[in-house]
Amino acid sequence: MTKIFVISGLSGAGKDSVIDGLKEAGMNYTWVITTTTRLMRSNETQGNPYHFVSKDEFEKMVSNNEFFEWAQVYSDYYGNTKKAVEQALLENKPVILRIDTQGSATIKKKRPEAKVIFLIADSIKIIKQRLEKRGEDSLEEIEIRLAESKKEMKTLDQWDYVIINKQGQLKETINQVKQIIEKEFIYN
Repeated sequence: MTKIFVISGLSGAGKDSVIDGLKEAGMNYTWVITTTTRLMRSNETQGNPYHFVSKDEFEKMVSNNEFFEWAQVYSDYYGNTKKAVEQALLENKPVILRIDTQGSATIKKKRPEAKVIFLIADSIKIIKQRLEKRGEDSLEEIEIRLAESKKEMKTLDQWDYVIINKQGQLKETINQVKQIIEKEFIYN
């Protein structure tokens, strides 16, 4: 049983959609918002879905040992602060972190009881279609993400749960994730 749940997965597998869907499905949880240096997309705002900072600010936070976990993903930094995770753990509800595979491995080392729910799509072709539809990445960035997705597919045996977020079946995926969290969560 655990309090920490990591939503991880391939780029374009639907991590944000699942997290949003859990809230819409009435799940009461605390989502730890990741800090990143990547540029804000057109549909994003400060604090939704990330805390956006400069590379200099992020590196200063690393130097000050402020992160519970952090990693460089593609050309940007991503991390969850110790303060945010510690505050979330004080609440008597599941704590959800959205983290890449590097960060997920770090969490499993630091908190072995944490459960990693890894999302994949029906195929790499579907991932490519989702990334293209999102319209936020260049063709070069999409190719980099697809190459990384192929590598990440080889890590599936490392995660507690692997869920295929099938095209057109997001509600079913959300329900699967919700059931896992309800089964694994420990109340104080």
